[in-house]
Amino acid sequence: MKKVAIEKGLDNVARHLINQGHQVVMLSGSIDENMKNLNSYDCIVTSGLNKDALGISETLTEAPVINANGMSPEEVAERLNSFQ
Repeated sequence: MKKVAIEKGLDNVARHLINQGHQVVMLSGSIDENMKNLNSYDCIVTSGLNKDALGISETLTEAPVINANGMSPEEVAERLNSFQ
């Protein structure tokens, strides 16, 4: 199973992933505040609120990032499970 960092406020997604057996860590504060630790996760799940006004989102991690905005917990899990 995967080690997943989840942005605060996505509790329903976190519960679903935990029920599937993934190790979930809730990020406190903003994604920017957690950047130094993000490379230790297999995937990061965000609410999509950290995108800039032009819709451009840059990441400083090699881990895949899932924007959960508009997605159900099941859809997030499906996307997570698609990563090798």
